[in-house]
Amino acid sequence: MTRTRLRDFIITFDKWIFAVADYCHEEGIRSILRYVPDPQGSRGAHEKFRKMDFDDAFNFMKSTRPEWVRDVHIVPWDSVKEILSPEKRLPFLVKDNKKVRDIVNTLKKGVAPEKMGVTGSLLAGLQNSSSDIDFIVYGKSWFKARDIIADAKKVKSCITEISDEMWKEIYNKRRPEISFEEFLIHELRKGNRGMVDGTYFDLLYVRDWEDIAPCIRGTDVGFKTIEARVTNADFSFDSPAIYKIDHPEISYVLSYTHTYAGQALPGEVIEARGMVEVVGDMKRLVVGTSREPRGEWIRSLTLLRN
Repeated sequence: MTRTRLRDFIITFDKWIFAVADYCHEEGIRSILRYVPDPQGSRGAHEKFRKMDFDDAFNFMKSTRPEWVRDVHIVPWDSVKEILSPEKRLPFLVKDNKKVRDIVNTLKKGVAPEKMGVTGSLLAGLQNSSSDIDFIVYGKSWFKARDIIADAKKVKSCITEISDEMWKEIYNKRRPEISFEEFLIHELRKGNRGMVDGTYFDLLYVRDWEDIAPCIRGTDVGFKTIEARVTNADFSFDSPAIYKIDHPEISYVLSYTHTYAGQALPGEVIEARGMVEVVGDMKRLVVGTSREPRGEWIRSLTLLRN
């Protein structure tokens, strides 16, 4: 059976290119439209494509395939012509792209090649000179990769820390509901971003196949702000990020906002605001109920108080 998972790309028979949005694909592939053919587009060599931002993608889909539009885009399996897998694309990029090769050569001392991949415009073959590198490491190997990147930043290498100007650019792009100072304190600890030969890259987490669990839908019951101690953060860099917590009402916090991935460690007290969902006989708090969530956040109170 054909399978797909977070950060894979799919191409439809219309040549529309979608980024897979999560692991739940019972009714079709949950994804977001990223590129469409366009003679006036700026991406691609032989055939031109136009990159779609979030709002443009939803407007386009509402006018062309409204039946595919939910909270994301649900692409029927029989409309899929091809699946692009990050781990299968990587060997070709290593040959042609020095910056990707530098990341791979840095990581391979502790991460198996089959646990690495590249997504984003590089996966689709539609990158340009200003494209970032969205680098994937699968499963528990991600944490080893992060440690290797941290060590590489401490010595003279092609991997360097992000400049202050780039941090401000990232903050302004994400527009989180925390101050820049709080944002930077959290981000510097995460260690999942860097520069390679002057190009920004993200170290992205994707689950191994054996870690993918059945999806559970919840029912919204209203917004809430909580404080709680994190008891498990094994999937805190996933999408959604998951934090199990010790709280009298809420069992765990989910974040669909990349800004709040890896925001807290086990044992730390967090403050979180989001939508409470009822799932069976338990409740969870969902942060990131819109593209740019206003009035929703996760902050590590333990980190900020130290």
